[in-house]
Formats: sequence, structure tokens, C-alpha cells
Amino acid sequence: MKIAIIGYGKMGREIESICHNKGYSINLKINSQNTHLLNKHNLSKVDVAIDFSTPDVALNNILLCLNNNIPVVSGTTGWLKSLPIVKQTCQLQKGSFLHSSNFSIGMNIFIETLEKISALIQSSKYMIEIEEIHHNSKKDSPSGTALLIKDRINNHLAKTANIPIKSKRIGENYGEHKVIMSSKNETIQLSHKAHKRIGFAKGSILAAEFILNRTGFFTMKDLINNL
Repeated sequence: MKIAIIGYGKMGREIESICHNKGYSINLKINSQNTHLLNKHNLSKVDVAIDFSTPDVALNNILLCLNNNIPVVSGTTGWLKSLPIVKQTCQLQKGSFLHSSNFSIGMNIFIETLEKISALIQSSKYMIEIEEIHHNSKKDSPSGTALLIKDRINNHLAKTANIPIKSKRIGENYGEHKVIMSSKNETIQLSHKAHKRIGFAKGSILAAEFILNRTGFFTMKDLINNL
């Protein structure tokens, strides 16, 4: 598999290291200093693109890839109001796209568990809140993962809840999410903490393998259900 890494920062280097170990090649590495290299000619040399860029350029990068028949995996957050545009382009071009706010397999299992619990409780009886902690250079707050958790919980409640999210930015924290569901009589508390960045990188490569020979608009839920 020949890969383009769009957003060659800490995550991009982690992805590169894993790819080398798996025998995959990185044919294109894009950062803020060489954006001119992200073009039709260079994209013709890759099988799939993995995007961990920034919110201001993610949409254009993704559309460029899809319009050149390159499947895209994206972990960039902060731009998701434009996701319908990507979905439409993906359908028109018969392309392949998978976005996730969090590629950790453990986190996605955590979310699946929360969905099952949410379907069993009544929002009128439980107060729900989300707490999240990330490194102090993270640009978006609350995190895309916290917003995803909120949406997925609400999908299973009898009545949509205005779930508060408490966000903290501390040091080099790779990501910690906690959901507290409290009633008058008890509290249910679930948490997930990432110890290393490598878990996110491995998940994004799994996603790239998953979409390579598929057509459509996917999420990590589709990948998890096919593990």
C-alpha cells in the first residue's frame, strides 16, 4: 500500500513508523511548508491518503484527493460542519472516505459501550456530563471525540439532553475522556485514557486498509463491526 500523509506532524511521523514496519511505503508527505506538492501528479503515485492536517485546510485537501480518485482517511477535527460536502463529493465521484474524531480501537469500543448504556437509561432520571483532557497545544475545545460521545449518547436517549462538556488542556496529555451518569441513588462512570499516540496511528492505518477497495462514506463504527 502506497500512502500519502497529509499533515506530517507528530501523528504523521507515528504513522510513518508503523507503515515501514508493515512494509507500506510513504510516497507523499505534506506539511505547512510544502503544500504545493499536494497535486494531481503526486497523488497519482499513492493508493490512499491519511489526513491529520488542520481545520482550515482539511476540507480542500480531502476534496482534492476525492476528485482525483484517492480514498481518504481523515482524523482532523474542527471542520466537521462541512462534512456533508465531503459526503456529496464522495457519492458523486464514487469515492471512499472515512472520518473519525478518534482512531483508537479502545475509544471506539468505549463509545459502543456508552451507546448500550444510554439505551437503557432514561434522561429524566440521570444527569449526564462529559469531561475531557488533552495536551495544551490542541486547537479545538471541546475535543471532537467529546462531541462525538455527546452525539452518540443522545442518539439513544428517549429525550435529547443538553450534556455539558468540561474541557481541560494540560501538558502532553494524549487524551482522557470520562462520562458521568448520576441519579439520586447512584452514579455510573466510564472513562478512557490514551497512554501513547501510537494507538491512534494504528487505528488510522487499519482504516486505510479498510477503505482501500471499498466505495462509500464510512465511520469507525463500520470498521469496528468488521473486525
